[in-house]
Amino acid sequence: MLKILVIDRCHFTRTGIEALLNHSGTFNASFLVSGMNNLLLAKEHILQWKPHLVIADLYSFLSDPRASTPIAPFFMSCNTIPLILLQSGEREHIPAYDRQYTVHSVLSKRTALNELSDIIQDALRIRATLDTQKSVTPLLTPQEEKVLSLWMDGMGNKAIAAALGIHSKTAYTYKRNIRMKLHLGNRFSPFLSLPENKN
Repeated sequence: MLKILVIDRCHFTRTGIEALLNHSGTFNASFLVSGMNNLLLAKEHILQWKPHLVIADLYSFLSDPRASTPIAPFFMSCNTIPLILLQSGEREHIPAYDRQYTVHSVLSKRTALNELSDIIQDALRIRATLDTQKSVTPLLTPQEEKVLSLWMDGMGNKAIAAALGIHSKTAYTYKRNIRMKLHLGNRFSPFLSLPENKN
């Protein structure tokens, strides 16, 4: 499961990209999409969650008179994570940061969805190459990743337990740990958009 962080003050952009990734049928992978509208919190989220890709529209943050403080740390937190910048306004993208930090692509928000999909896939291929070179402990254990995958398919505790050969209370504990590690508020988190079956 690939983790993608979408940073934008526009709710519709965040939910639209999540829908493109998980419901368009364009991608062969499954995604855990986290959306944020606060650049300072995004920096901390990137450092802890370690997404495979960050997609951000920084235009509204640049319009903020206090924007000079959070933008540089944001770029530094991305480090080796592929970053796709979206442009929503008249202002050009951030040329000073482009030279200093690595940006995979800069796109207009008017870019066609198939072009955006191709660029996302290219960025994820680059990240996959980087991931094979490092030996960092992942945020979720392999068993938690299996539970999360089944959970996102809409399976309940009993079905997850039967599929993995564990007790249903153990499945519940795994789900609780996943919510805590991924900073998901509750079982009805927007990142788990499918309804959960009771079985």
